[in-house]
Amino acid sequence: MAALALTLVPVAGGATLDTTAVSATALGDTAPIGPGRFLYVFNGDATSKTVTIASPGTVSGVAIANVTVTVAAGKTACVPLTGLSRGADGRAAITYSAVTAVKVGAFELGR
Repeated sequence: MAALALTLVPVAGGATLDTTAVSATALGDTAPIGPGRFLYVFNGDATSKTVTIASPGTVSGVAIANVTVTVAAGKTACVPLTGLSRGADGRAAITYSAVTAVKVGAFELGR
């Protein structure tokens, strides 16, 4: 899995997310989690893609469901990177149904 770097979205001026995004990795990616952080996904392919963010924790012994988002062809999605997705390394583990023409980035809203 490749480690996505965190990019700050400044309060003044905004940011162009697609210019910072990188190609999704076939074996998946990891991203830092925390308040104001999110995964940006752009699907430039002709078919939809499913993005899965693992939720390895439990509540009272019951597994927390993974977060899955389907991104339609030519569309984008922003998915919060919350503490529910904290893996053993402190990062979220992200996988994709396919990576053809998929770009991703980890962002944090400026404070």
